Amino acid sequence: MPVSRSVLVTGGNRGIGLAIARAFAEAGDRVAVTYRSGEPPEGLLGVKCDITDSEQVEQAFKEIEAAQGPVEVLVANAGITRDTLLLRMSEEDFSSVLDTNLTGTFRVVKRATKGMLRARKGRVVLISSVVGLLGSAGQANYAASKAGLVGFARSVARELGSRNITCNVVAPGFVDTDMTAVLSEDRRAEIVSQVPLGRYASPAEIASAVRFLSSDEAAYITGAVIPVDGGLGMGH
Repeated sequence: MPVSRSVLVTGGNRGIGLAIARAFAEAGDRVAVTYRSGEPPEGLLGVKCDITDSEQVEQAFKEIEAAQGPVEVLVANAGITRDTLLLRMSEEDFSSVLDTNLTGTFRVVKRATKGMLRARKGRVVLISSVVGLLGSAGQANYAASKAGLVGFARSVARELGSRNITCNVVAPGFVDTDMTAVLSEDRRAEIVSQVPLGRYASPAEIASAVRFLSSDEAAYITGAVIPVDGGLGMGH
């Protein structure tokens, strides 16, 4: 029986985040999720937290540590989009996406790795996007934030590797979630036509890659970017 670990998934109340949280819970881990709006998912420790506010991040970690011990596996998944073409993009559209997706990830990773350093072990997985490497018209803010995670992860991997802490990135392609369900049939067909495997990913397929990177089997993988994109972003 594998040892039950304290896991935190940010933005874990729906879509990819929820699939990741459920995958850890099914494997017997103690799982907390942060969420900003809506309801906490059943069977998981839901902690309301806006990761753009460092005081809320601190409070969330205290609550999680009291309930299930110091975080041993962190999955930084929380993210937003504000899609619009560059010339129409406001400063606020740009900075708010960076503040959540990149600076928010910095806040939770910084806080989680304090405990990992003391324990001299830990797993950090950041959820980026194929768009961070491939680019996407109308998503300059989102692509910049998701590309930034790669440089951030690799720096963390170099800093903390000697303490047995790994930091990796999973870059999903197009995934069947509420976020992509709003696209028109034509747009969905156009996207799928660019994917060598000819389909969207299921959230569970992203969760499998995250669980692998958090496992003992992946102990010698750090600073890696693992694409789970059906071949969409090849060569980037």
